[in-house]
Amino acid sequence: MAQTLLQLVNAAERELGFTASATVIDNTDEQAVQFLNLLNGLGVDMVREHDWQGLQTEYLFSTVFFEYTGTTTVDSTTLSALSSTTGLTTNPTRFTVTGTGIRSDSNLVSVNAGAATAVIGREASSTGTVRTLTFSQVKYAMPSDYDRLIDRTDWDKSQNWEIIGPETPQQWQWLKSSNLSTGGPRTRFRVYGDLFTIFPPPTSERDMRFEYISDFWVILTAATIPTKASLTVDTDINIFPDRLLVTGLKLRYAQANGMDWLVPSLAEAPRGVDPMTVTIPRRQLDIAKAADAGSATLSMGRRQIYPLIGWHNTPDSGYGT
Repeated sequence: MAQTLLQLVNAAERELGFTASATVIDNTDEQAVQFLNLLNGLGVDMVREHDWQGLQTEYLFSTVFFEYTGTTTVDSTTLSALSSTTGLTTNPTRFTVTGTGIRSDSNLVSVNAGAATAVIGREASSTGTVRTLTFSQVKYAMPSDYDRLIDRTDWDKSQNWEIIGPETPQQWQWLKSSNLSTGGPRTRFRVYGDLFTIFPPPTSERDMRFEYISDFWVILTAATIPTKASLTVDTDINIFPDRLLVTGLKLRYAQANGMDWLVPSLAEAPRGVDPMTVTIPRRQLDIAKAADAGSATLSMGRRQIYPLIGWHNTPDSGYGT
């Protein structure tokens, strides 16, 4: 069973020969304050050490688009006589506009709901009235506990296709600017500005899903899943192994207080690694990673897969003769 914040600190205190604290949170004793901050720092660093199964989270969102009519004026960035502005937001710029007379990569810059007008980032290429304009949201907020993506978990569930990406800045500008790029049927993505950005602009509602590593590693009392990123109550528990945290807390306390004689034994560094540079006990960390979610079974034997056509049964030339 996972130990609470108070129990973890007490274990470290007793093993170092100190008197156990009655409380940690709101305790004004300098040693208790230091233990709390060291333990929170250890937890934050642990989040980045491994894709812990307890931090793996799935996120689902649906694409948003609106079709309104409006008037475009050649060489003007103003759209007028809009049939509606409902749902259009520009902070930060989230919508791209497409339609007759609209140049490629025209972002929505501002909206004046009272005047039924909007400003886009590029001048219109022609003049026209009551034109159908599609306002497609291309940028979506990441989850509040987002730390990092898990590669190749991004899927367009509505199309049953993997979303291609993340694209590089060069690829992204080519997609948005090149005359040769139409985007094709596949959705592509890039994360920048802390927003999940997609291309081409959606013209239908699609369910998008990806997995990510959460930075919420602390579990509230009586809860079952992590809901916050730091220990703030004596009864808080967390997802990491107790022994790893107790040993790590002792190591960081020794490092912070100049107890160099104690650091090597706590660091548990493998041969060739300077123990004074280790901030998380290496042996305990390796054990925790290995036991976290199991591992695939790998065979050292020959793979028993025989494709009907392959390099071993296809001639270099004269195929089919």
